[in-house]
Amino acid sequence: MDVRAMGRVLRRLRARAPEWNPTALADVADRTRRDPFRILIACLLSLRTKDETTGPASERLFALAGTPETMLRLTPRRIERAIFPVGFYRTKARVIRGVCRDLLARYGGAVPGSLEELLAFKGVGRKTANLVVTVGFGKPGICVDTHVNRISNRLGFVRTKTPEQTELALRKKLPRRYWVELNDLLVAFGQNVCQPLSPRCSICPVRGLCPRIGVIRSR
Repeated sequence: MDVRAMGRVLRRLRARAPEWNPTALADVADRTRRDPFRILIACLLSLRTKDETTGPASERLFALAGTPETMLRLTPRRIERAIFPVGFYRTKARVIRGVCRDLLARYGGAVPGSLEELLAFKGVGRKTANLVVTVGFGKPGICVDTHVNRISNRLGFVRTKTPEQTELALRKKLPRRYWVELNDLLVAFGQNVCQPLSPRCSICPVRGLCPRIGVIRSR
């Protein structure tokens, strides 16, 4: 698939996106007016956790604390109770407190807006950093999770194996005007239509453009 075809894919997905259930992180962004701190924390909670768990856990935690200062007033145990049952909830409680301490020490509590600065925080990987940059600050970045990785390869736009490889390939090939919306569109598409094992190809808005690479069974 070339760049022109990928552009058509993204335009079709953009038109259909209002019909789909929003992602947990898109919901957090909308409810918090794209607050970079809450987007950062919600993204940390979302790692290896399904959206139906991430959303309620984020709400419970933000009802207790919505800034680095107030978050550090909570004991690790209280954070754990608030975010359970997200995956690795004990580890994530420690990571959240560490990130909050570093935010206060290095930036006066403000979340930095560059990929390099965010990656310097312990526990913050490329997926999280790119999401904060794009959703929290509206800056160009490419956030690649399992959905973006799978769908980009299924469409034949890239030929990669890992999210890191996919991010680098997309940065080279995809025009920057599509970067900010890419994750939200492909994640919602992946959750609602282009699912991992049995994608819903019969109702797919891009089925005429997709070569369905790697698809063995579909609905």
